[in-house]
Amino acid sequence: MSDARALCREGFQLFADDRIEEAIDCYRRAADADPSLAIAWNGLSKTLQRKGDLDGAVAAALKIAELEPDDPLSHTNLSILYQAQGRIQDAEDEKAIALKLQLPSH
Repeated sequence: MSDARALCREGFQLFADDRIEEAIDCYRRAADADPSLAIAWNGLSKTLQRKGDLDGAVAAALKIAELEPDDPLSHTNLSILYQAQGRIQDAEDEKAIALKLQLPSH
């Protein structure tokens, strides 16, 4: 698992250096090493989004939402990606989930 986290750190630095293809490779290797590591999928989603691969970014974001279904940011990210794809109803649905998760429980 520490190897996956190290790959995420490396991927983040590559992303920051605008070395997108290398960052994508790092994040993919991190996700392969530990498929339950949400930060690897998040990095992959953001990096694919930067590359312009919205389908790939959505696929990675769906994995994050699967791993962390109660995290509003997972659903917010999906909403943003769906909006960028022109999938307005899907974007609204994910936004509603995120908002519901942010409301305090009674």
